Amino acid sequence: MKMIVAVIKPFKLDDVKKALNDAGIQGMTVTEVKGFGHQKGHVELYRGTTYEVNFLPKIKIEVAVPDEKTEDIVRILSETARTGEIGDGKIFIYNLEDVFRIRTGERGEGAI
Repeated sequence: MKMIVAVIKPFKLDDVKKALNDAGIQGMTVTEVKGFGHQKGHVELYRGTTYEVNFLPKIKIEVAVPDEKTEDIVRILSETARTGEIGDGKIFIYNLEDVFRIRTGERGEGAI
């Protein structure tokens, strides 16, 4: 099993959510986060004063998937979240040792 974590632009969330649902993903965790990468933030003007915004708003999506679905989900995420502009985000893939569903006591892939 894998844990796929994608950090994307906020306005792409609805498109990504729909694409993942269409691919059979039944659950995901979504968090509003701030960060920067190569984009390094930007300068804004507020009430006549300029200031640097180092952390940009992003959305972090976490999805647990069976090993055989990993490549398909990564492809869907990268295609759906891509704008072609700097700051499109990143996808991280972690090995997932175990999953435990609290309500039923199921473990492993059955708990995803």
